[in-house]
Amino acid sequence: MNKLQRRCRYYKLRFLRLKGDPGSIARGVALGTFIGITPTLPLHTVSTLIFAPLLRANIIGAFMAGFLVCNPLTYFLQYYLSWLIGSALTPYDLSWERIKAVLDIVLSGKGYQVTFNALSQLGVDAVIVMCVGGAILAAPFTVVAYLVTFRFFKQRQKKRWANSLSVC
Repeated sequence: MNKLQRRCRYYKLRFLRLKGDPGSIARGVALGTFIGITPTLPLHTVSTLIFAPLLRANIIGAFMAGFLVCNPLTYFLQYYLSWLIGSALTPYDLSWERIKAVLDIVLSGKGYQVTFNALSQLGVDAVIVMCVGGAILAAPFTVVAYLVTFRFFKQRQKKRWANSLSVC
């Protein structure tokens, strides 16, 4: 078993062993999915820490789902689709060159101060375009994540109860 397989298995087991009621875990996964898909890359952790307690969501589930949906393989597509959807639904015009310049700075890892300066240069219109597009892009994935996770952990909970009753 190579290192990647071992790591994937570890996180799978960690996810399966999440504690809490199915609703809390499902809210956490849905929250992590929503935040992970929205184009707010430098604020994912902070957003999760703020909204998880407010929604009574499982924080670990939110972080795991956020990391799963927002990774170097997916966020370019997410930003691109957010830009397309936001440009189509808002009256603002946001050029790809402006988006690409900011993405290069965000992905360079130069720190939050540099990232926030680059984002502030885009202006409010760009933030509106990207956030509206990202929220609309994230909405269906959030609903599906909630429903699938809730059903999965509800069935898992029933099996645990049945096993505990049969042992007694």
